[in-house]
Amino acid sequence: MGATTAIQFVFGLVMLTAGTSLAAIAAAAQGETAITCINPASGASFQVKIDYDRATADSYPARISEAEISWRDGSDGGNYTLDRRSGELTVIVASSTGGYFLHHRCKLQN
Repeated sequence: MGATTAIQFVFGLVMLTAGTSLAAIAAAAQGETAITCINPASGASFQVKIDYDRATADSYPARISEAEISWRDGSDGGNYTLDRRSGELTVIVASSTGGYFLHHRCKLQN
């Protein structure tokens, strides 16, 4: 086997493994789940309901990727971004006085 053929073989094997891993991740993220989040400043907890099949978060349209889930809440106008690796939930709320950021910690299932 020549060097070029060996490189092509290894590249093909890596691509096959990566494709299988992404398919497994996509298959695992189906249906509905409720994620519990905590405000570290107050200790208050709340749940965020994610529906992977309908691509919604708390019934709002969401962008769901391997890295994050993001959505806009129509009731308060907040922009939510959940980091799927760390569990960090960042909320950005705009206002006439400049707005504010909120940071929460969510417990994600493995």
